[in-house]
Order: sequence, then C-alpha cells, then structure tokens
Amino acid sequence: MMRRTVLALLVVLATGCGHVVSGTPTWPGATLERVVLTAADFPPGVQYDRITRPPGQPDGAGGPPAMLSDPEGCSDGLTRAIADTAERGPGAAAEYVAAYDGARMVVTVLTSRLDLDRLAATAERCSRFQTFFDPSTPGIPMTTTRLKTSRPDALVYEQTMRLGNQSNSAYFSFENVGRMAVFGIVFATPNPSITVKATLPQTFLEIAAKQAERAEAV
Repeated sequence: MMRRTVLALLVVLATGCGHVVSGTPTWPGATLERVVLTAADFPPGVQYDRITRPPGQPDGAGGPPAMLSDPEGCSDGLTRAIADTAERGPGAAAEYVAAYDGARMVVTVLTSRLDLDRLAATAERCSRFQTFFDPSTPGIPMTTTRLKTSRPDALVYEQTMRLGNQSNSAYFSFENVGRMAVFGIVFATPNPSITVKATLPQTFLEIAAKQAERAEAV
C-alpha cells in the first residue's frame, strides 16, 4: 500500500508536460520518424507504445493538478519549464512509453531546443522542498539531485520523495541535440508480467543516450 501511495505521488509531481502531435507530417515530422526509437530498438519483451495527443489538447489535460509545494512551484517545476516553452503543432514532438519490469519510462523527442538554463535553475531552486496535499497537512520532503552521466551536456536528475520510512525516486533527463532535444522521465514500476528487467537509473540512462545518439545521426 505504501509503495502504491509513493508512486501515485510521484506521478502527480511529474504531471504537466504534454505535446500536441497531429496533422499531416511536414519536414520536421518526417525527421522525427527517422529519429524516434521504435520497438525494434528495445529488447524483445519490452512493452513499447507511441503516444498520440489529441489536437489542441493543453498540457496536463486529464491529469491531476500539481501539488502545493514550499518553495512554490517545485512540485512540477521541471515539467512546467518544458510545458511553458515547448513548440506545438504537427511535427513538433514525438513521444513513446517503454515499460520494463522495474521501470516505466516516457521519452519525448522535440524538433526544437529545451531551455536548459531554466531547467538547471529550477533544479537548483528545488534541490530541497516539501510538497503538501493541502496546507493543513504535514509536508512531504523531496530532494532534486543532479547525476553525472557519460553525456556531459545532458541534465540528469534524481528526484526523491521520503514518505515515512520509505523513499522512492523518479529520474529525469534533458538534452539538446543540434536543433532538436530529447527528454524523459522514468518511475520505478514493478511489472512481473514483463520478462525484461530494468535497473535504475542505468537502464533509463542507456535509453536516453541511445535516443540522443540517434538524433545526432540525422
């Protein structure tokens, strides 16, 4: 029960970035199709699905609202930094889910660049914060920690929630690749029905690097 509660809270914290991908593919859309990893790029058994957003759907539509936080705006700060600046429209973004036993990751490829300075500043401001169900409830401690990776230009963060004696983490990766960008988030999600196991954050970082390398090759 505690594990499901922690995971649900992390999902709420990550809600807020969506991208409208609709219409007939233009040049950027055709580029995305060459760049985006497909099911064939993952080990057999990994559950892979492309995500299609309805035309005109606003960011975060259908999801829970962001939790209150102290400092303000930290509960969805990283995803909001993307939602406020990402380009919209046909060919602007492609998104997919890759699920392992132990990890559910969502990866997005953009045909525009991310504001990495804003993302880094948000992570710094929210290195330690508290989230609240409502102002009358005790705060839930959260930390945002940058991780070192094999790709020095990428921003990779571990965001950890501590609820009672249990902690759980989500991982974020953001990187500009030429005129494009790649970002992703992963949750530690057990799913014994999937035969391929993941180790976090290693599996996530491998996929993020593979997606960025594919973008570099275009």
